[in-house]
Amino acid sequence: MAVSDDWFRSYAELALRLDRAVRSATGEVSLIYREPSAWQERVAAEPEPAPADLVVACQAVRRELPLTGPRAAFVAAQLAAMSAVAERLNGADRPFLAYASRCLGTPLRRVPEDELAAAHQRLAAALPPGPGSLADRLLAWRQAHLLPAERVIEFAHRAIAATVARTRELVPLPEALTIDVELDPGAHRGHYEGGSAGTIFLSNSQPFNGADLLNIVAHEGFPGHIAESLLKEPLNGREPEHAIRFLPSPPFVVSEGIGLHAQYVIFPDDQAQRWLTDQVFVPLGRATTGDFAAIHRARDALWGAWVNAAILAAEGSGDGELGGYLRRWALLSEAEAAWAVTAVRSPAMGAYVLGYQAGHRLVGDWLDRPDRTDRFRRLLTEPTLPGDLGSRSDPADDHDPVR
Repeated sequence: MAVSDDWFRSYAELALRLDRAVRSATGEVSLIYREPSAWQERVAAEPEPAPADLVVACQAVRRELPLTGPRAAFVAAQLAAMSAVAERLNGADRPFLAYASRCLGTPLRRVPEDELAAAHQRLAAALPPGPGSLADRLLAWRQAHLLPAERVIEFAHRAIAATVARTRELVPLPEALTIDVELDPGAHRGHYEGGSAGTIFLSNSQPFNGADLLNIVAHEGFPGHIAESLLKEPLNGREPEHAIRFLPSPPFVVSEGIGLHAQYVIFPDDQAQRWLTDQVFVPLGRATTGDFAAIHRARDALWGAWVNAAILAAEGSGDGELGGYLRRWALLSEAEAAWAVTAVRSPAMGAYVLGYQAGHRLVGDWLDRPDRTDRFRRLLTEPTLPGDLGSRSDPADDHDPVR
């Protein structure tokens, strides 16, 4: 089904106006936009939009949605998230978990601390023996695997080559890829630049733990965020609504789940540690310690502590309490906890943080089948919402990837 030009322009301009309102209120970016720059320039020249007008516009665009089936469901999920953010900017006092659940398109809950304690036990078993608290042992493990600052980019390019090669075994990729690496004080992130180009930004705000190298590069690059964007780019021509990606919204729950499981799909079992030993640590004249895969899986489970911290922030907890909670349960350092407090307090993007834990759980459960590789391939190439993962749980499901 074709999308009318008038409706699509209304949808695109709504997303641009809402992003402008979010930027004005919070200083944060809430949109990935790959459509005509003329529309972007037009919206930028308009008077600043009123949140109340954005609420009405969301309702109008939703009411006039000209699509059916999975495409309609995908756009409706985006519009539900946009409506939730517009209403919040307009003063709606929806409880935080209800707001975040509406943004992310999946039921959310506080994570029981028993689950976090169990992750601590798994982490303790995976780390090398040593004195001190669990946080002390984790810090010692990280420090034992720090990379020389001047060689981080070199080793990152080596990791990119390996992850791209293994991703090619899953899905077709362009013959020539241009993936750059930049050091940046912000969070690790992957940026798709269109075509066959992208950049992985690695944080240099603290020394780089080489044991995390493949995990980060796979998450942000291949087969994670850059790969997903590249592989879904052809949809923009057939289904232009996919060129407008609002954050926080349901598709990003799936994207973060893809990123968190990316390393395990292409480097199962202990293969990541063996590659890092051979390609990074032996050249540095150093050994590796601990069980990297088990350590990473245990740390993934600690995204639940971020969920609880975001809930505590919404309930009015102070920075000191939040920082203490994140140090206790997420095992963050002082500096990491300070940054995390800012993230969970984010007016517009605080809900996004909950998407890591939800995505990790939903995608992990859905991939836990004999056809794991085929399922991961589908996530990389098909538009997918959190609710789809439940409906596709039957291994015999022969879902048609053409939408």
